[in-house]
Formats: sequence, structure tokens, C-alpha cells
Amino acid sequence: MTSKGTRNMSRQKQKKSGFTLLELMVVLVILGALIGLVAPNLLGRSDDAKVSVAKTQIRNVMSALSLYKLDNGTFPSTSQGLQALVTKPTGYPEAKNWKSGGYMPKLPLDPWGNEFLYVSPGSAGDYDLLSLGSDGREGGEGDAADLSPSDL
Repeated sequence: MTSKGTRNMSRQKQKKSGFTLLELMVVLVILGALIGLVAPNLLGRSDDAKVSVAKTQIRNVMSALSLYKLDNGTFPSTSQGLQALVTKPTGYPEAKNWKSGGYMPKLPLDPWGNEFLYVSPGSAGDYDLLSLGSDGREGGEGDAADLSPSDL
């Protein structure tokens, strides 16, 4: 009976062993296929995400500019720049009711690390506000295209 009991014990140990090589290969093939399908979609989205972030930042700067105008009656001049949203500007036009603490905690850089361009008065309105895109130069296509409030 001991030999029969020993055989049953060895069969149970064999059943509890790990994955077979075939099972591991099937899992690796499935994982490889999933990565092959998903990775290109995720990697191509980083440029789209940066464009979306730039549009959101433009909206935030526009909101701060609107609050500045509400308090002071005018937008900051080109020479005062967007810095007028963070620190009280000097020069003309005077910021008579500038809000203590500013309108933004700090000026954002666009997702490509460049400053936003601000000109007041603008070519088609009160001001022009631009991100020059990934190339940091005027013009361009795709993620290198300029972004302005009209693109929102």
C-alpha cells in the first residue's frame, strides 16, 4: 500500500507543477499581438495631446485677460505683455485696479516649451495670442501649426 500511496502522491505533485512551455509561448504570442496593435495608436497620440494642452492653455490665458480687462478697462499693451497677468505692470495703459496676487500664478509655456506670443491691439481684434506649435516658428502644418483663439 505504501508504493500505491507514493505513486498517487507523485501524480499529484506532477499535476501541481507550473505552466508548460507551450502555455507560456501562447501567452507571449497573445501579449505580443496586443502590444503590436495598441502601441502605434498610443505613440501617435502624444502630438495630439500637446495640441489639446496648448488649446486649453490659450483658453486659460484668454480668461485671465478678460478678468484683467474687467478690472482695468483695457487689455495689457504689447510692451506690458502677458507678464501683466502675473505682476502689476508699469507704463501705459495704467492698471488702476490691478488685482492683488495677479490673474495667474505664473505664465505658462506652451507644451513645446515656448512662450505664447501676445500683441495688443491685435490684427483682427483686441489682441493676438499665439502658440507657434512644435517648431516654434510662424506657419507650419500638423503639430507645427500655429494655434490661436480662432482655432479653439
